[in-house]
Amino acid sequence: MSKTPENKNSADMKPDLILVEQALEGDADSFTELCRRYYPAMVAIAHSILDDRDLAEDAAQQGFANAVRKLGQLRKKNQFGGWLAAICRNAARDMARTRIKHYCIEEDSATVVESQRDEAAESVREAISKLSSSAREVIFLRYYDGMSYEQMCEVLGLSRQAINGKLRRAKKKMADYLRRNGFCEVRL
Repeated sequence: MSKTPENKNSADMKPDLILVEQALEGDADSFTELCRRYYPAMVAIAHSILDDRDLAEDAAQQGFANAVRKLGQLRKKNQFGGWLAAICRNAARDMARTRIKHYCIEEDSATVVESQRDEAAESVREAISKLSSSAREVIFLRYYDGMSYEQMCEVLGLSRQAINGKLRRAKKKMADYLRRNGFCEVRL
């Protein structure tokens, strides 16, 4: 099943441009539809920055709150997804900075990984954490949120070729990292 933004092949599905214009005219239902359409993608973007699903949901909601206040500043109404993604990224980064300032992150060194699966999952998480923020973002959107290339193009405002290249480079970096850290049979 596809994730957000929903496939727009349905006859009753309004394009983003129309929803944005209606929202600017005061139609709250139109902005609600945009929120519904983009919520999973914004959570995935925030999750790629915060590495915490609950905080990512908070950041996505903050991003939508900021977007509704700034909607009148949107210059290219047909590029709502990319604009919203930038706002969401900023909200997540702000939240990450606040989190670092207010919380002391303690690692529990007494925890022993009991299974190879847990160890592999942790290694993959670590490999992802070594990626650039834009590479983490495409990994999260594609593999954690299950977005299609077309959906990613719309949300990130990039071409399919650019997304394909980012994914290919990110997977190669992850595979190289995992090989260096003892995982011989890495196929991403």
